[in-house]
Amino acid sequence: MTWGNNPVTIFLTIGALALGLAMDAFAVALSQGTVVRQRAMRHALALGAAFGGAQAAMPLLGALLGAAILGWIAAFDHWVVLGLLGFLGYRMIAQAFDDETEASPLTGWALGAAAIATSIDALAAGIALPSLGLPVLSSALVIGLVTAILCIIGVRFGAALGSRAGRAADVLGGLILIGIGFNTFISHQFFGA
Repeated sequence: MTWGNNPVTIFLTIGALALGLAMDAFAVALSQGTVVRQRAMRHALALGAAFGGAQAAMPLLGALLGAAILGWIAAFDHWVVLGLLGFLGYRMIAQAFDDETEASPLTGWALGAAAIATSIDALAAGIALPSLGLPVLSSALVIGLVTAILCIIGVRFGAALGSRAGRAADVLGGLILIGIGFNTFISHQFFGA
């Protein structure tokens, strides 16, 4: 499945993918905003750099892994994309309703671990990038940049918006990923794209 040469479609797809993948990090940033009152901007920048960097690196790694197996899965790649993005979307929505997670300020190793943990979905999405025909490097950079910006915004507005906003962000991100998966599947299955 490729998106052709239409730059608007490619841009919109990368943007939607970036927003969907950034919602986990955005939800964490919102919750961080509720617990970090002093030096909020410094914490917002640190969170944005850590989460944005991880979200940019993971699709590159995923694309490398995907390129190694793409020849083997070309006949059913649309099923793989649907399965990966559908699972990731479902996982994000399910985590949105997990009330056992309690927020505390993320620094040092905890910040790095959280950045990697929330970018595992970007690794899986990176595996699908070659199948989607999207430019890998551009996609990774946009995913990282969108994540960094949303993390900074999330920390700044977290105190005002509270934990419900984090839950809504996860649900929205999950729905976006599922939507991209279904769009890819339908385009390939019914339109031979």
